[in-house]
Amino acid sequence: MPAMDPAAEIAAAAARLIVEDGMEYGPAKRRVARDLGVTRGRDHALPSNEAVEDEVRAYLALFHADTQPAELAALRRVALRWMQRLAEFRPHLGGAVWRGTATRASAIHLDLYADDSKAPEIALINLRAAYGVSEGGTGRRGEPRVVLTVGERCAEIDDRVTLHLVVHDHDDLRGALVPDAQGRTWRGDTRALQQLLAASA
Repeated sequence: MPAMDPAAEIAAAAARLIVEDGMEYGPAKRRVARDLGVTRGRDHALPSNEAVEDEVRAYLALFHADTQPAELAALRRVALRWMQRLAEFRPHLGGAVWRGTATRASAIHLDLYADDSKAPEIALINLRAAYGVSEGGTGRRGEPRVVLTVGERCAEIDDRVTLHLVVHDHDDLRGALVPDAQGRTWRGDTRALQQLLAASA
């Protein structure tokens, strides 16, 4: 029996970590590659996020088909509430909650677009929401992006949900809606999320 391609093996193992432990794609891929002793290079490149996502969907269908749809819908409703609260920043939902692969272990990722990077933080203060501040990635001009993290109890799944609010420059939205290789969008606005929820009701 031929050996499994290293990238395929990493994708399959990373999918389990993403679903069961709520890990993000990048850290999950790197952990598996390290555990397998696979070094990144021309012959052993890490799998694409799309390849990992395909494995996540297969894993969910095999092990979580009875619980995942309800958990996903609950997380999407939490996301919608926050998008409505922060409507002035043109919020877009991304990550597993948008792509349809989230479970109760998944965080919600919202992209916010603002002229003033401090404005979303002020909005959270006005909402009396407890939050943490960190940096994640860089913007178009190399500046660090601010990530505001909030948490909320979700009664539907009887668990606490984490939301990461990534603050982008106001003009970055124009390039944010490029689809993946299969024509699926990486994120959606409030109206698009409402349509998803209505379709799954």
